[in-house]
Amino acid sequence: MILYEYPFNERIRTYLRLEKLFERLFELMARDTPTDHHFAIASIFEIMDVGARSDLKSDILKDLDKQKSALAAYRGNPSIDEHMLDEVVGKLDQYFTQLNALPGKAGSALTEIDWLMSIRSRIAIPGGTCEFDLPAYYAWQHRTPERRRADLNRWVTTLIPFAESVLLLLKLQRDSGVPQKVMTTEGQYQQNLPQGRTYQLLRLKIDPYLKLIPEISGNRLIVSIRLMTHDDSDRLLASTGNTPFELTLCS
Repeated sequence: MILYEYPFNERIRTYLRLEKLFERLFELMARDTPTDHHFAIASIFEIMDVGARSDLKSDILKDLDKQKSALAAYRGNPSIDEHMLDEVVGKLDQYFTQLNALPGKAGSALTEIDWLMSIRSRIAIPGGTCEFDLPAYYAWQHRTPERRRADLNRWVTTLIPFAESVLLLLKLQRDSGVPQKVMTTEGQYQQNLPQGRTYQLLRLKIDPYLKLIPEISGNRLIVSIRLMTHDDSDRLLASTGNTPFELTLCS
């Protein structure tokens, strides 16, 4: 099944972007080639760009505290594993403390490393990191994979509290939803959302064998989904069939 996710607000949209960037960063760091490590550095800069919002850190801290309060209400519930609950609450406390101790925005400590910032200023220019532009960076790319990886780990240290917090918040968000089987009518599906309940995230699973692509739109009142097909001439065409898929609304 292919999973698509659609955020209902800018805060969750930012979390999803950060999650995707951190996943890419950690995957590239684990590899050995200079090209992979080049794009790992590029991912660090993208995380810094996404994290440049002045209210991002405070939003994450508020969400960590909100989740902790929500989970505290489950104490004493016989259907809840108290050990698991304590473990999750402990992580929320730990990540809150670590993130709150970091000064400034995501990666702000890295802006003090002039060598890294010289790469950042040129990495968006096509071919801007060639050896004649940045000889010191070119020399770094010829170091051993272990040495490059050690440098990457050192630079990423200040970003880890952001990564851990965002990944945990998204996991708790996803766990709050209940999947339901639904069906499009002539390629389209709409669902009115109940008033008085705010949804944060939509998750859609569809069989890849169908070769259909969902176009999702939504707000606090309604969700609309249209299924498209990608033809051999690279055009997106509307599907007209009745197609089953799985829909989850997370609040």
